Amino acid sequence: MILAAGRGERMRPLTDATPKPLLRVRGETLIERHVAGLTSAGIKRIVINLAWLGPQIREYLGDGARFGAAITYSEETPQALETGGGIVRALPYLAPGPFAVVNGDIYTDFPFDSLALAGDRDAHLVLAPNPVHHRQGDFGLEQGMALAAAAVRHTFTGIAVYRAAFFSDCSDGVFPLKPLLLRSMAAKRCSGELYAGLWEDVGTPQRLEELNRKP
Repeated sequence: MILAAGRGERMRPLTDATPKPLLRVRGETLIERHVAGLTSAGIKRIVINLAWLGPQIREYLGDGARFGAAITYSEETPQALETGGGIVRALPYLAPGPFAVVNGDIYTDFPFDSLALAGDRDAHLVLAPNPVHHRQGDFGLEQGMALAAAAVRHTFTGIAVYRAAFFSDCSDGVFPLKPLLLRSMAAKRCSGELYAGLWEDVGTPQRLEELNRKP
């Protein structure tokens, strides 16, 4: 699943008329890079959630055939459901899983074919070294397990694998993902890894401009 429903408030005014996943880095939209990366890794059934300016994304990607993918769209209008709610709305297209989830507004060369989830885990998170704008990080890592509290914390990349069971008691509606992650970590059912390769959170016009200036 590619998460693409958000308004992109920090990206305004660029996102007033263009959904954030359709912003371009070096001539390529963020979301088409994800679709191409997923399909090249053998993940060809892709679900994309839509809300803000969703018809533009649907028109741009179509059914995914030109990428060698089969794309299904999960509608969230009239409002985006946040990450947790968006995934739960899309579960009928994703189950039985496990399934990968990728934020539509990141830029990365992460090898999606390396994603895995052990049999006794409900979630696996990809973390990255903390960028300048997020020095405090999000979660720790210890012996392959993600931790809510740790002396050293890393940044959640927005790349993860989940089982449908991770959302077993959730109902359709607007809610964030983090409380579910914290619950899973407390139950020692959330693993993690640290990825030191290319990963950028394209969260502001300034970061987008800097990324486009890099060689």
